[in-house]
Amino acid sequence: MTGIGVADGSGLEARRTLVRSARVVDAAGTTADGWVLVDGDVIRAVGSGPDVPAADEVVDLGDAVLVPGFVDLHGHGGGGASYEDESFAAALAVHRAHGTTRSVLSLVANPLDALVTSLDRVREVMASDPLVLGVHLEGPFLSPQNKGAHNAAFLLDPTPDAVDTLLGAGAGVVRQVTIAPELPGALDAIERFVAAGVTVAVGHTVCSYEQASAAFDAGATLLTHAYNAMPGIHHRAPGPIPAAVADDRVTLELILDGVHVHPSVASLLLDAASGRVALVTDAMGAAGAADGSYTLGSLAVTVEHGVALVAGTETIAGSTLTQDQALRNAVALAGRSLPDAVAALTAVPARALGLEDRLGRIAPGYAADLVALTPALEVTRVWGAGRPIG
Repeated sequence: MTGIGVADGSGLEARRTLVRSARVVDAAGTTADGWVLVDGDVIRAVGSGPDVPAADEVVDLGDAVLVPGFVDLHGHGGGGASYEDESFAAALAVHRAHGTTRSVLSLVANPLDALVTSLDRVREVMASDPLVLGVHLEGPFLSPQNKGAHNAAFLLDPTPDAVDTLLGAGAGVVRQVTIAPELPGALDAIERFVAAGVTVAVGHTVCSYEQASAAFDAGATLLTHAYNAMPGIHHRAPGPIPAAVADDRVTLELILDGVHVHPSVASLLLDAASGRVALVTDAMGAAGAADGSYTLGSLAVTVEHGVALVAGTETIAGSTLTQDQALRNAVALAGRSLPDAVAALTAVPARALGLEDRLGRIAPGYAADLVALTPALEVTRVWGAGRPIG
């Protein structure tokens, strides 16, 4: 797939910007008095101290913490908009202002023709926006027994025809897909999606440990929002979570908003699968917007005190989380070091998408995606592909 802005193909000399910060933090650790040389949309050099390369512009961030741009594998919208809408610019703007520089746009279960329309719409956006990495088809291949905030009427088994339709319509757009591995034809579907370059996740499932392990052996490498919409851990029937923890090939998504997963249980996962947990938002349209009534796909959602529920139920319908809040929660609630917390928002999700050599680090050759934070980890400035975006 394309859409990773890391090189200026215009033939013109790119503008060089030197960004200085009290601390530069990424998965490799912390550098004091650091600087980053941005050349167009790529990081050209990094270092520390007073000796710096020549640049057209110098941005001195003072006491800021400079981190890589956040990568969100799983989000449904924000700013009052959903990624199924005709226009979702407001959703992208909200998350970019909170540090998310690369987004996978998640779609809920809908009829196949509606999903095809959404894929076409995202393709148009991707043609001019390298910060959109593609689509996550969270539906329709989900268990009716663990559908969460998905319309049961639109759930399907992953038949060859359904897979053909989505692969054909989603060429160059579908980045990942969630599949319940116990469904008929699921393992064959996993193999076909993987062969097409799509990252496959296990989720919205009632599968056993053995079924999850079979899915991972078939090529699935993600667990969709761990703990949520799947069997919990039982000492005689461990289920998919321990299967994912036990498999070093698997990255585990985690919604660290204090609602979806208790911080103590989140910490258990972060310890057990160290370096393999990707913090995601699963944000719906109310992220960055007021409480009230919304829709998620075809379902009515009520948001009160920032908690989204399918209207009239106790079913959580996504979150109102942003990635900067997830970072603060990882440090304050889950006890992570800052480099580890940053990695869970940057290098880990980039690796899950096979983009670890271009995204998620502050190092030469990487995309110039940067977030400036106050010492209290509040976002002050954001660059995506070398351009200010927040």
